[in-house]
Amino acid sequence: MDTYTSPSGPAVSGVVVARSSLLRMAVAAYLARFKGQSRIHTESDLRGYLTWCEDRALDPFTAARPHIELYIRWLQEVRGYRPSTVSRVASVVAGFYRTCVIDGALENSPAEYVRRPAVPAESPTLGLTHLQFEALLSAARNFTTMLDAGVDLRDVQIAARHADPRTTMRYDRARKNLDRHPNYILAAYIASGT
Repeated sequence: MDTYTSPSGPAVSGVVVARSSLLRMAVAAYLARFKGQSRIHTESDLRGYLTWCEDRALDPFTAARPHIELYIRWLQEVRGYRPSTVSRVASVVAGFYRTCVIDGALENSPAEYVRRPAVPAESPTLGLTHLQFEALLSAARNFTTMLDAGVDLRDVQIAARHADPRTTMRYDRARKNLDRHPNYILAAYIASGT
C-alpha cells in the first residue's frame, strides 16, 4: 500500500487519500447543482453532516441507514432543531447520496429509506397583515421615488445601505422595468384597495 506524507506531517495510506479525493469530488459534484443562496445553505447543511461523520471516525461512503438515522436523532435531541430544519438537512444528505449513486461513487444510497420527522402542513410563520403590507409598499414607494425627487445618488446609496453606488444605480434602472412585473401588478392592485 502506498503512503502519502501530508504537509501537516504524518503518513496517510494511499487508500485514505483516494477516499478523501473521492469525497471532495462527490461534494463538488453535488454542490454544482446549486447556485447562490441555495448553494450556500446546502453546503452548510452538508458540511454539518460530514463534520458529524468525521467526529465519529465514520467514512461517509461506508455510512449505512442507521448512521443517518442517528444523525437525524442527534439534530433533534442534541442540537434541538425543529422538524422542518431536520427534514431540510435530511433532504440535503439524501440528495448528496443520490448524486453519489448517479455518479457511480456508491451502488446504493444509505439515505434512501431514512425516516424524516413529520412537518406540519401549516407554517407557524405569520404573513403580513393588510396594514403591514401597505406600510411596506409605502416605504418602498418613498425609497424606489427618492431619485425621482432629485435626492443625490450618494444620499440614496447611504439610505439604502448599499456599499457600492453601482448597486443603487442598478435598482434605479430596474425600477423602470417594474410596470410589467407580476409582483408589482399584484402590489399595486392590493394597494389600491380594490
